[in-house]
Amino acid sequence: MKLFTTRSPWWCMIVAAVLSVGLAALFTGFIPSDQEQQATIFITQGGTQFSQMVMMVMAALAVTTEYRFGTIRTSFQAVPQRSQMLLGKTVVVGLLAGLVGLVAAFGAWFIGTLFVGSADLAIDTGAEWRLLAGRGIVFFLSAVIAVAVGILIRQSAGAIAILILWPLLVENLFNLIPKIGDDLSKWSPFQNASSFLTQGNDGGFAGAVGDASNYALSPWWALLYFAGWAIGLLAIALFSANKRDA
Repeated sequence: MKLFTTRSPWWCMIVAAVLSVGLAALFTGFIPSDQEQQATIFITQGGTQFSQMVMMVMAALAVTTEYRFGTIRTSFQAVPQRSQMLLGKTVVVGLLAGLVGLVAAFGAWFIGTLFVGSADLAIDTGAEWRLLAGRGIVFFLSAVIAVAVGILIRQSAGAIAILILWPLLVENLFNLIPKIGDDLSKWSPFQNASSFLTQGNDGGFAGAVGDASNYALSPWWALLYFAGWAIGLLAIALFSANKRDA
């Protein structure tokens, strides 16, 4: 009820969809006609990472706002099994995020086919299906991580800062660390989520983004690794919620 009766989730869903579709239109709409043949499905997905960030913010707010306004106490009174209540919240938010991820990915791909009709943007390979349909799985697991961070931090500003800086800045800074930086980057969770989506895909203008040598694990093992992070963080968050005062 909270997700669909308050404004912030609706705005987050709208912004996520607009970012994916809008950036896909920008990326493909300004490709010179003599270079359209180089366009690939990967080119249309440039905005989905930002959409993922937006949905993670929504997922975190689903928890932190309850702590902010004290409604979490009422929830815990209604459902004394705290883990059960928080797991239910996580599943609902995660499924919604996954659905938005699918809409964002396929919507961006559809817009791309309209702007570069002369390019081959047909979904022909398993890697291309993974790039599009797999976006829903990654959005779902990202939302699980966001809920876990929200439960642990309890404050909206702090949780949002962590969720935005972690994948966009911190994991990219690992490459600057001498000797171990490259390994840290390859084993970071969101890099493996990207690995699952992009391996085996033609980056077009972006080059060989799908080269397996750039990643530590094969696509499906990378997804399991990312899922392990999500499940581990959620388990820690549930343990914390059961031990701390509401």
